[in-house]
Amino acid sequence: MPKPKGGDRLKLLSFNKALEQSEGFGKRHLMLGNGFSIALKPDIFTYTALFDQAKNAGSISKRIGAAFRAMNTSDFETVIRVLRDSAVVVPAYLKDKTIGTDTAKLLCKDADAVRELLARTVSDSHPERPGDVTEDQYTACRQFLSNFDGSIYTLNYDLLLYWTVMQDLEPEVHSDDGFRTPDEGEEDYVTWDIEKTTGQNIFYLHGALHIYDAGHELQKYTWVNTGVRLIEQIRSALDDDRFPLIVSEGRSNEKLTKIIHSNYLSRGYRSFAAIGGSLFIYGHSLAENDEHILKLIPKSKVKNLFVGIYGDQKSPDNKRIIARAQRFPAERRHGTPLGVSFFDASTAEVWGESDD
Repeated sequence: MPKPKGGDRLKLLSFNKALEQSEGFGKRHLMLGNGFSIALKPDIFTYTALFDQAKNAGSISKRIGAAFRAMNTSDFETVIRVLRDSAVVVPAYLKDKTIGTDTAKLLCKDADAVRELLARTVSDSHPERPGDVTEDQYTACRQFLSNFDGSIYTLNYDLLLYWTVMQDLEPEVHSDDGFRTPDEGEEDYVTWDIEKTTGQNIFYLHGALHIYDAGHELQKYTWVNTGVRLIEQIRSALDDDRFPLIVSEGRSNEKLTKIIHSNYLSRGYRSFAAIGGSLFIYGHSLAENDEHILKLIPKSKVKNLFVGIYGDQKSPDNKRIIARAQRFPAERRHGTPLGVSFFDASTAEVWGESDD
């Protein structure tokens, strides 16, 4: 699609038209961002909603609250990034090395506290049970997901995708997240073994609330094996200071460092790098802090990229998304051209109703 000139507006495809244009180019893959969850629960999954939840619960310390105010943001990842950057710089500006070192340690400690606060707040705010999503909403979401015969990649931590693919509803959605019954026999959880992931097609690129690194194995909490609601298991683990495998570092390179040190996360990263056919992006802002994922798109064998745009395409955020997506073809170094198109995200009706 040619770049718009001057005040021209892009011609956004409908989701169905984008599907039509992707036919004949191989498998369709999907990458989901936070907009997938926000489309269903805007009162929960935006950073503003999460921050307000944490503040109202009294979970934010005075010092960390002051950091959010000083940066005039409710974005947890932004605060984490600034605190870690400050920890590097502050000692250079303080003559007293002891004070500088102590301040740097305090900043790093608070960055870790914000990371844990994000996990706790998502958990505390999360819908209690799968029944909090209606059958019609699940059916609509499964209809959306059924269009993708390749892999589904999500950057979200929440349980909405998991709940959706676990429903016994039509249409059928092929889903395999790679977790199996442990070799030693049935437990309260299932485990992930890299030797048994041939059929895996769902990847949590940044981890998820229900996935835990137990050291010798990676565990996924389930309701089926325990009869205990998943969100209750997650909250119980957090109360015991056991934290899920999630990537919430503030900078892209910090996120990549965590990914490459996890077999599970790096498996998803390598899978994403190897896809071909068509890639649809829904609900993702193409932000710089996820550049470690975005840079893989021009390096992959993807032939067609379809990027969902929600709302006014002339808004600052959408203008940035469009500009970032339009740079992908120039970043491709091998011979296969990369086509980039944009679709109106509201026409996908992911949860059953138009976002308009």
